[in-house]
Amino acid sequence: MFLKDIVRRKVEHIPDDLKEYSPLLQRVLAARGIEGVCELDYSLNNLYDYRLLSNIDLAVEALISMIESNAKVTIVGDFDADGATSTALLMLALPAMGLKHLNYVVPNRFDYGYGLSEKIVAEISNEKPDWIITVDNGISNHAGVALAKKLGIKVLITDHHLPGDTIPDAEVVLNPNLPGDQFPSKALAGVGVAFYLLIALRSSLRERNLFRAWEVTEPNLAEWLDIVALGTVADVVPLDRNNRILVAQGLERIRAGFTRPGIKMLLQAGKRDFRKVQAADLGFAVGPRLNAAGRLEDMALGIECLLANTEAEAAPMAFELDSLNQYRREIEQEMVADAMSRISMSELSSRAERPNTLCFYDDSWHQGVVGLVASRIKEKLNRPVIAFAKESDTEIKGSGRSVPGVHMRDVLANIASKRPDLLSKFGGHAMAAGLSLKLESLTEFRKMFETEVMQWIGNRSFDDNIVSDGELQPTELNLETARHIKQLGPWGQAFPEPMFDGIFEVIQQRILVEKHLKLVLKDLTSGNLVDAIQFFSSEEILGQALKQVEIVYNLDINEFRGESSLQLIIEQIRQI
Repeated sequence: MFLKDIVRRKVEHIPDDLKEYSPLLQRVLAARGIEGVCELDYSLNNLYDYRLLSNIDLAVEALISMIESNAKVTIVGDFDADGATSTALLMLALPAMGLKHLNYVVPNRFDYGYGLSEKIVAEISNEKPDWIITVDNGISNHAGVALAKKLGIKVLITDHHLPGDTIPDAEVVLNPNLPGDQFPSKALAGVGVAFYLLIALRSSLRERNLFRAWEVTEPNLAEWLDIVALGTVADVVPLDRNNRILVAQGLERIRAGFTRPGIKMLLQAGKRDFRKVQAADLGFAVGPRLNAAGRLEDMALGIECLLANTEAEAAPMAFELDSLNQYRREIEQEMVADAMSRISMSELSSRAERPNTLCFYDDSWHQGVVGLVASRIKEKLNRPVIAFAKESDTEIKGSGRSVPGVHMRDVLANIASKRPDLLSKFGGHAMAAGLSLKLESLTEFRKMFETEVMQWIGNRSFDDNIVSDGELQPTELNLETARHIKQLGPWGQAFPEPMFDGIFEVIQQRILVEKHLKLVLKDLTSGNLVDAIQFFSSEEILGQALKQVEIVYNLDINEFRGESSLQLIIEQIRQI
């Protein structure tokens, strides 16, 4: 079992504007770069101005021309939760703005590959659309855009992925990560970009008095913030202030009951109470169930669940998505176990023997699940990991996950620049990327991947640490602190929920469903007892009779029979 070293966050300065909070919360907020209370005001009027996005005026003009000319428009989405929410958002909002002829396509990953491929453009062309709007994809689909133009179909790209050296020759490209773009947040998810397009469109229609001219009721865009929040959290983009506003507003609507029936039913399938929903519930309960459709079958099921107008309509789809997710878990567990069996015990337990990079391939693995396998192995070993599955008799498709300090997409770009014929295609972000290559090139790729990663690391070492906000005093280890922390959310990527460390005596210990560790702990200073749980504990820990332990944990609120109590969620545990 690999245990990370505990490193406590250092706070050099507490801003005066945080003095209204307790010393603990001051320390937590300052450690996350919060300078003042105003940064925790998640009102919609604090969103960045849409006019800062490059090409936003061109995108709006394109949409208005589609509406005025009764154009036939096809949305091309991606097969993950961000793509599904982006597609559903435009399918709901654009007709509300006056667009009459609208449909969507999400390429099945096994038949068409990712994004606006030539194959999907050829398929779409049979319906003779005037425009294609991409959501959460398109920035790397040069050939698909070129074919669309050749066939007389105009293309509006909305995407957030990092562009390559050249931009596709579409009519309009909307992406905050375009070179020279002045939009302050580069962390928008695909659904965030789509939402900003809608903000700009509504503003223009309002200014030109076109809602009245077209006899269209002006929509309230806040109605769809639950969808925006879901896609933003599920895509694990950094929760900078702008994204926290979008997520906080969406969560508020869900808690108030103003949410899509499909989201409500997916929360119910995940045994979450919509009235108490947190960002983590969207990330761990709703997102995976939505993603299961795209990973194993067709994301259309997930989109239709989001588009459902009643709970009765959404419920069977949510049930099917839940079943798919259960099946996905079984496949994932088998694949992770297979991958882990290829790593020696010494590599697992010893930093000195741990490989710098890992690339796995198995021709029996499921294409749609390799990204999760890479993620699980990365979590266990804290190393960049790529897992490959068979794409054809000669090609393999991989999904990679990285660690802080190694930009996965740029690593692949550097490899491609040195060996242009090695990768068939690639794309992604700093922490996650996808690629395809010939099976016969795997050995060479492994070597180049290792070399490139180590050039990124340089003289530094991998950061094998777990970061804590310190030890809680007995007066802070209580339900009130847990409530205050939840109120300061949404927490998530790049704005991590506070984690603490401490030493406790184990009073009771039991195993739940053969994989979770349930404890009653005693605080050594006060003698107070507190419940704790570690999900998916290692066999090594489950087999020990624990007496005194050092743990790293989050504070949680356990609700049971109308009563609330403090519970510690253990991230790491070791016997002392």
